[in-house]
Amino acid sequence: MSDINATLKDLLAIDGAMGACIVDYTSGMSLGTEGGGVDLDLAAAGNSEVVKAKMATMNSLGIEGSIDDILITLKDQLHIIRPSVKHAGLFIYLVLDKAKANLALARRKVQVFEDQLEI
Repeated sequence: MSDINATLKDLLAIDGAMGACIVDYTSGMSLGTEGGGVDLDLAAAGNSEVVKAKMATMNSLGIEGSIDDILITLKDQLHIIRPSVKHAGLFIYLVLDKAKANLALARRKVQVFEDQLEI
């Protein structure tokens, strides 16, 4: 079991990790941030809207279940958004350097750290 600060440090240990935060998407506020790559507080607010929009779209389409993760690929970065199963209303946000990251491994580690997160 890991608290927010320990989870953020673990996330930054992933190859290519630049920044990470844990976000309450109902308010758009980050509960903790570590690293950089982007303005993490601004990203927390903006990506909260992404998560809410995807959930609303799934609902409109009658798709049941939850989002495993959302991947946003940019020229030089990968952004992983992983809604928490254990902690409703929260998600993990990880920014990776595209040239240094192993996407499959990063996604798996984010899942493991999300499972271990205790708030």
